[in-house]
Amino acid sequence: MIVRNLLLACVLATVPLKPCLADELKYHDKDLIYDEAHVPAYDLPPLLVSAEGKPITTAEEWFNLRRPQIMSLLGNLLYGIVPEPESPLKVSVEVVKTDHQFMNGAATRKDVRIRFENAKGKAEMLILVFSPNGSRKAAPALLQLSFSNTRDNGHDADPNRPGLLRNGVPLGEILKRGFGYVAVYQGDLVRHNEVEFLDSIQHLFYRTGQSFPKAYEWGVIAAISWSASRALDYLQSDPDIDARRVAIMGHSKCGKAALWAAAQDQRFALAISAQSGHPGAALSRRKYGETIEKMVTRFPYWLCRNAWKFANNEDDLPVDQHMLLACIAPRPLYVMSGVDDTWADGRGEYLSAYHASAVYRLLGKKGLESEASPQVGEAIIQSDVGYHIREGGHSIEPFDWPKFLEFAEYHLKK
Repeated sequence: MIVRNLLLACVLATVPLKPCLADELKYHDKDLIYDEAHVPAYDLPPLLVSAEGKPITTAEEWFNLRRPQIMSLLGNLLYGIVPEPESPLKVSVEVVKTDHQFMNGAATRKDVRIRFENAKGKAEMLILVFSPNGSRKAAPALLQLSFSNTRDNGHDADPNRPGLLRNGVPLGEILKRGFGYVAVYQGDLVRHNEVEFLDSIQHLFYRTGQSFPKAYEWGVIAAISWSASRALDYLQSDPDIDARRVAIMGHSKCGKAALWAAAQDQRFALAISAQSGHPGAALSRRKYGETIEKMVTRFPYWLCRNAWKFANNEDDLPVDQHMLLACIAPRPLYVMSGVDDTWADGRGEYLSAYHASAVYRLLGKKGLESEASPQVGEAIIQSDVGYHIREGGHSIEPFDWPKFLEFAEYHLKK
């Protein structure tokens, strides 16, 4: 199986890939399950039982025993851990441009360059910070892991659509609700479908003689997650943004990275997953739509190499995605799905959030109460675990943004 995966990876690495692949892949993957009647029976690994078989009944046991076990498994077997660099990493920050009159004076835009350098080399990322003008105190913010390059004009105000950026982000509405907005480009520190890691952030962390991440070390998704935390490092020094009230969000691949970032970095106050599929919000054991095998053949290094062992062997993986979502607790979590986005498995995303809710309840929070998915177009907002599924496919639509903002308002502006 591993040999076959390697051969497929070599072939597919030469094919240009779009960031959002749901519609294309649905019609080319006839071997996948897209019918609930064909979903196999499965048993989820126990969430509230330790590796030693001890029932977890208190918050202390969760945080001191079970959660560290789960995070270690997720890190070593799926996403890859970030190693300590052999050469100390020097980080420098520069605000390269400030526009106090962005969007007709509604916002201040800062272009912020973050550089990383050591004896192994250098790398940099450019984040954009939009803060509402006229606010008397630091604003909460949405930090989006974005497919839009922060160096092009996608984050300029759209002259033909008032209130929108050129890439469709409703910045006007975000500002109106008292939020800032932070854009972190997913391709700054690692390429979309990196297969060599010669110029990515990973090479700054190599040991002597190392030229590729080890089997348990970080892949593409974990590198994007790492970049989100470095952006949050900067926000802690920005007087216009309240770094204690930053919600991280992402769609598709970036939704996967947003969830992993939120699980690892408990400074993020809230997490939003938009159609993240697997290994994002959706349960892997359902084998519906996106699977581990498809992940490690099409995108061989989005995860760490250890993940390849579980292609077509999901039941051998000692974790599933409800455990990732549970590791975000007690911080609020919102999951979004689309009816036609069968690749991302909306039902599996909901079930994952539902099963993760056991930990939210253990910690005195409100989780999803019913195993049945809500009606299409119905949003669960007043809960620490929120959810909606809407008509349509693999994208963020005008319907979705107000729900994200309502959920963030409910929790971050109390």
